This record gives sequence, C-alpha cells and structure tokens, in this order.
Amino acid sequence: MSQYTGSIPVEDVHRWKADATQRLLGYTIGISDDAWHEPSPLPGWSRAHVATHLARGADYLTDVVNAVAAGQPQPRQPTRAERRAALEAGADRTGLELQIDLDTSAGALQSAIERVTYWTSPVVLHGRKLILAAVPLSRLHEVCVHHLDLDRDYSPDAIDTDAAAWLLRWVVDRLQDADLPALRVEGESLTAELGRGEDRRRVTGSDARLWAWLSGRLPAAAVSGTDGLQPALLA
Repeated sequence: MSQYTGSIPVEDVHRWKADATQRLLGYTIGISDDAWHEPSPLPGWSRAHVATHLARGADYLTDVVNAVAAGQPQPRQPTRAERRAALEAGADRTGLELQIDLDTSAGALQSAIERVTYWTSPVVLHGRKLILAAVPLSRLHEVCVHHLDLDRDYSPDAIDTDAAAWLLRWVVDRLQDADLPALRVEGESLTAELGRGEDRRRVTGSDARLWAWLSGRLPAAAVSGTDGLQPALLA
C-alpha cells in the first residue's frame, strides 16, 4: 500500500469493516449444518473452511495490532502447514461453533483496533512493508472477499461505493508485481496500470466489480475489456 497507506481514512475503514462483518454474521446465522459443509467456490474448501480461515485471520491480525501497539515485534505468521492444520481442524465443526468463532474473533479484533492511538507503526502484511493503518483495510478486504466465497446471495454491488474505492486501491497495490498481461484498469475512483507487455488492454467497470474481478471472484464478463482474462484467486 505504499502509494496509499499514509492517507488511509482509518475511522471510515474501521466502520466499513464493522458493517461488513455484521452483514456477514447476519448471513451466516441462516446457514444450516449441512450447508456449512457443502463446497464453496474455492477449490477444496467448504463454507466451514472459509469461516475458519476468516476467524484465524482475525486472530492473527488481533495479535499483530496488540503487539505493535505495545511496541513489541510483530508476531510470526503461521507457516503454510500450521495454517492448513488449523483450517482442517476448524472446518469439522457445527454451524453454531463456527458462528461463535466468527463472532468472537471479529469482536476481539474490533476491540484491539479501537484501542490503537498511533497508526504509523511499521508492519508487514502479505509480504509488503506497510503501516498499522493498513490492518483494518486488509481485514475489510478479507471479510468482503470471503463473504463472496460463502456463496450466499451476496454481490459486490452491495458494497458501499466509498468502501469499494479503497478495496480497489488495496487489490491494485497487491497485484503490482503479479504475473498479468498489461492492463489499464479504469474504475470510478482511480485508473491504474498492472502487468507487463506492450499492448495494454483497457478494463473498465465499477470499483466494486473491478475489485472482485481482480480478486478472482467475478467472471471476466462482469467487467468490460477483459477478453476472457480471469485473475487468480487472491485471499
């Protein structure tokens, strides 16, 4: 987020994140035990895997916020094997257990963020050197993108336009070094260039749809100018 981090509107992003979390929790209350263990759009993941991933992600960000705010080193991120083991252990639970985990972990992160008074401490997220202000934005992305993965009648078109603008900034920054053909992404709030090559294809759409497409959650037909290109899934 090097080109955006210093100006992230933390209070707004925190509010959008809280709203998105409550919307997700409202949707998940109605998921039956059987439906929790049905496949999600993510290959090899059930809805229960998605919920577990969201909860453990909130736990890690809570630990990051608490440590960095206290002037301590950022906690080590779990290894791929550790994450997979936690995912499999958590996915074999009832709907009630999953719902409680989602709610409790989100609440702990909410409380941790609300205690922060200094947002420019350095952190590392997704291999990028950022500042603490990027944590709520990272979580907003995760909540929204994995709400789509739950496949419960939720569309990126439901996302607040101001929130969608920052989500698009977030994903554009994360894809700066991605192996993509040359793209000129033109949304409602920004224009950005991604990928490599001579002939740039012009891709246009709403901020929300461009964010979802670049995250691998919308088909190419949902935005204009893709020529069938489908980016990889971005967590």
